[in-house]
Amino acid sequence: MTSARSTPVLGIVLGIVLVAIGIGAYVLSSFASLTALVPAVFGVVIAALGVAARRTERRKLATLGIGVLSLLGVLGSARGIPDVIALLTGGAVDSTVAAVAQGSMILIGLVLVAAAGRDLLG
Repeated sequence: MTSARSTPVLGIVLGIVLVAIGIGAYVLSSFASLTALVPAVFGVVIAALGVAARRTERRKLATLGIGVLSLLGVLGSARGIPDVIALLTGGAVDSTVAAVAQGSMILIGLVLVAAAGRDLLG
């Protein structure tokens, strides 16, 4: 698979993963917090941009959208980094579900930012 086609596919796959993480976090938090669905919202838009990048002549624009949206997701989840670190080192956190969801959002977002950057700059 060439680099120019990898970001759209990666966006679709990781967008679906974000949807699963968001829905899972919402269910595991006993439906207590709608903010648990934030990864799902990002995932739906990222996956849609991935589909658009595969089907249109505006591949670069859609890839840019994936990169920008992923960066926003990373920045928005960055406040959870202390909880992620605490969880990874065996410390206590207020919400394990939130820490895992934010950590996943950061990791997936960084992968997508790197892929989009590689496609757009390379």
